[in-house]
Amino acid sequence: MSIVAPGASPLPSAPAGKGVGPLLRGWRERRRVSQLELALRAGSSSRHISFIETGRSRPSEEMVLRLAEHLEVPVRERNALLLAAGYAPHYAETPLDDPAMDALREGVERLIRGYEPYPALVIDATYNVLAANQGVAMFLHGIPEALLAPPLNAMRLTLHPDGMAPRIRNLHAWRGHLLAQMERQVALSRSAPLRALYEEVAAYPVPEPAHADEPFDAVACFALPMRIEHDGRVLSFVSSISTFNTPMDVTVSELAIETFLPADPATAKYLQNPVS
Repeated sequence: MSIVAPGASPLPSAPAGKGVGPLLRGWRERRRVSQLELALRAGSSSRHISFIETGRSRPSEEMVLRLAEHLEVPVRERNALLLAAGYAPHYAETPLDDPAMDALREGVERLIRGYEPYPALVIDATYNVLAANQGVAMFLHGIPEALLAPPLNAMRLTLHPDGMAPRIRNLHAWRGHLLAQMERQVALSRSAPLRALYEEVAAYPVPEPAHADEPFDAVACFALPMRIEHDGRVLSFVSSISTFNTPMDVTVSELAIETFLPADPATAKYLQNPVS
């Protein structure tokens, strides 16, 4: 599956009349950093940080970016901070189908193809699937067309009672892991679309699996596996998510590559020779 561009996202805008100070204070409190600690990180003073947060001082463009970096503010929200401070956005948001993204698209597609026969996919900030390799097909087996209509969403496909959920042998544990992951992301990113997705998938009825969750043996496995039925077998995978280091574009900052590694020798053997 080739990379497809997600729907266009609106340019971030600052809340009217609030300015950048309350926004920066909100990020600082969310990160549980004191004014003094932030000042030391940013090479400033706690007095200056206080003046910025209360609106008594207008920070320079450089200071906004410096504070955002030390507060680990997502790239999209850094643009919102700049707008609130009266500056132009610093980071571009280039559509994935733009010619400037050719090298990125080709490199990512080559990467996930090279991961075959193990599953790998590319997702955006709200878990929409932008690309996937052939290994992902086993996860989609038997899923109704309505759920496979674009835009595919990895969380919906996994947790919907008509999706993968009934085939996941340790559904309760895996569902808990995914929802906790989304909760952390919502808390860190302030993303309204991500929060809406979380509320949607968390409300799905949990289908009764054919088998109760099997006890998790932390000694036998190095990470929580997803155990899923496929062609009369139970395959076991652990997942890993990779992002780009120091992204300078909003689109790139929100891309992630999720790969699934066999969690046991039987799964690895089957994926290497599925007809045996």
